[in-house]
Amino acid sequence: MEAIISPFIDYLKFEKRYSAHTIRSYRDDLEGFFVFLRDEFGEMGLREITPAVVRTWLAALKDGGLSSRSVNRKISSLRSFYKYQLRVGAVEVSPMGAIVGPRQNKRLPVFVEEGDIAQLFAGIQFPDDWEGWTDRLLLAILYHTGMRLSELVNLRERQADTGNRTIKVLGKGNKERVIPVSPVLMAMIEEYKHLKRVELEAPDVEFLLVGRKGKKLYAKYVYRVVHAYLAQVTTIDQKSPHVLRHTFATHLMNAGAELNSVKELLGHASLAATQVYTHNTIEKLKDIYKKAHPKA
Repeated sequence: MEAIISPFIDYLKFEKRYSAHTIRSYRDDLEGFFVFLRDEFGEMGLREITPAVVRTWLAALKDGGLSSRSVNRKISSLRSFYKYQLRVGAVEVSPMGAIVGPRQNKRLPVFVEEGDIAQLFAGIQFPDDWEGWTDRLLLAILYHTGMRLSELVNLRERQADTGNRTIKVLGKGNKERVIPVSPVLMAMIEEYKHLKRVELEAPDVEFLLVGRKGKKLYAKYVYRVVHAYLAQVTTIDQKSPHVLRHTFATHLMNAGAELNSVKELLGHASLAATQVYTHNTIEKLKDIYKKAHPKA
């Protein structure tokens, strides 16, 4: 099994330059598939695996209670794996060509209402200490830039360009994107950098956000902070850093931003990933129509 999977994993790592998290997901999906084959059918070569065999695996996943969303992710992993095998000549035909994933209900991204965001930054009194300064800045960066949690904790000081008022973000697949930011946010970043050098002993000056001991923040810390503060201003079920990313995109779309521009700001590889935010905009338009139109 390892001999079959490893070359593909190396391809993802060194040629596609996927993140460690993404590569781990691919590996887990493929290992699960090949363990299932061995247990159900015995040892099989790649050329022996037919669409019927793949469907048996997918049926077992559904019977095990896996959601349609998760099943489709595993199909995507296996489809990429066989695309690679075709490329290197290990197979002549991919069994994935005949595989159709289960339909799944589209979930609209959860986001924080604009009034609640205003309450977050204007109505809450953050502690006047290092944790309070750090918490306020990380919340502001997440909302004002839409960056991912991993991008935030790995954000270097040098990536914030004061003169141009931009932040250069290193995203998935090591792809860079430049996000313009407001003068207010840039001033917060500059003040934080100054305070870091004044208030802390031997702080890490490579990474922008650090804890009170001067070390780079952990992702769990950021998650905990976001959840705690969002719980004070909103009743939505999800209160995670990713919700602030959704909020950033939704608020831009509601204000009339062009879809392709939002795609670039989010660092999406395709426009399809960004189009989900148009649904929230349409829902808002429907709500306005209902409230305002006399015949609605």
